[in-house]
Amino acid sequence: MRSEEGVEGDDEFYMRKCVELAKKAIGCTSPNPMVGCVIVKDGQIVGQGFHPKAGQPHAEVFALRDAGDLAENATAYVSLEPCNHYGRTPPCSEALIKAKVKRVVIGMVDPNPIVSSSGISRLKDAGIDVTVGVEEELCKKMNEGFIHRMLTGKPFLALRYSISVNGCFLDKIGEGALDIGGYYLKLLNEYDGIILSSSLTDKLSTMSISIQPIQIIVASNAQQSPNLDLTNTVEESSPKVVLCIKKELVTESTTSNCKVETVVLEKINLDSILEYCYRRGLCSVLFDLRGDIEDLEVLLIDGIEQKLLQKIMVEVLPEWSTKDEKQVPSMKWLESKAVKDLHSKQAGGSILLEGYLECFDI
Repeated sequence: MRSEEGVEGDDEFYMRKCVELAKKAIGCTSPNPMVGCVIVKDGQIVGQGFHPKAGQPHAEVFALRDAGDLAENATAYVSLEPCNHYGRTPPCSEALIKAKVKRVVIGMVDPNPIVSSSGISRLKDAGIDVTVGVEEELCKKMNEGFIHRMLTGKPFLALRYSISVNGCFLDKIGEGALDIGGYYLKLLNEYDGIILSSSLTDKLSTMSISIQPIQIIVASNAQQSPNLDLTNTVEESSPKVVLCIKKELVTESTTSNCKVETVVLEKINLDSILEYCYRRGLCSVLFDLRGDIEDLEVLLIDGIEQKLLQKIMVEVLPEWSTKDEKQVPSMKWLESKAVKDLHSKQAGGSILLEGYLECFDI
């Protein structure tokens, strides 16, 4: 609970609370966005909620249920514009109107063309005071994958790799990265899919397979036989391992495992793989440069040339190396690209650098 200290300051405070709530569903909502909502009356939060999963009620519905009759004449804060159409769930704009809230504060406009500003218009037409753009960058950052998917028809793609302190490529992740709270474990929770070398398709971590990203493996030749660890795969769930393969390389053995989805593509390139990911409902994909990366080199160069790569994450390990552990020609392509919004943070004993390529703008 918090007493009011001026409208502008309160708006920012409660919107940050919305983002905090929304992130409770991180990794669970795709193809939907993460959304949080709080209902505030007389300086106190009387209701709150977040969207837990696609097909389930939206954040506004949970918050209004929590508030009950106290929602009348209250202010609703929501990180994303309320929907104004019938889909899997009824319109949230109508739920807010029915609850008789007097004001709605919105973090960002929904990039979905089905919604885009229509929810705002509906609320205003009903006589509700609407404020838009509070903590907008924070709300956009949280849903950068969803936004990119809506605007481009492709998932948001991030590249991750490791280097030594003197800039040599390393074929590993830092100590503690896979522990609880480790940065790599968080990435596995955040991203919907992960493109891996066939030599790295063993178990990604000890966490439940049900909350791991879809593993996307590329079969570049007929002799390739990925060592897939499928011991934790739930029988009734959708396959968590996808093998992308050219039509001429398909054999009976590549299509016989019910725990692996075989995707036959006319051409093996990053664009076709991302198109498949879009159809599967993925909002974000991690491109992890480890293992036998020869089968990933062409994809990475393709991603850079076609401007399919949006974000770069570099783990700088506390090591000195005399040479690259792997030769990665595509790194020369990356060196010529400008990076914006670069920042660093501690990740165990390593430093994690994150930035966006200039071609990307949320």
